[in-house]
Amino acid sequence: QVQLVESGGGLVQPGGSLRLSCAASGNIFSIAVMGWYRQAPGKERELVATIATAAPTNYADSVKGRFTISRDSAKNRWYLQMNSLKPEDTAVYYCNADLTTSPTRATMNRYWGQGTQVTVSS
Repeated sequence: QVQLVESGGGLVQPGGSLRLSCAASGNIFSIAVMGWYRQAPGKERELVATIATAAPTNYADSVKGRFTISRDSAKNRWYLQMNSLKPEDTAVYYCNADLTTSPTRATMNRYWGQGTQVTVSS
């Protein structure tokens, strides 16, 4: 079994910063992609950023230049540094991972964290 645990959400004023963290644990063989998604009220869940050892980082246009995704592969942890936050960044943020759980199976599954609320408001 695999579990993703998030932390770091909260209330912040416009222009402020937050850092979200995600820690994966359980029967993990290899994490191919670590990512962050968000879902604002009344909107569909959207990609925020992804990072992988085999590919460049990828960002949504709306956050590029303000958000930075990073990882600590040895600890199965990844982060989302959010700077210059705007009210439109308000959403529930979810970390996710595309990973394999066995060296004998190449099939990859996607796991999700529970979500953490980020509210940007004065």
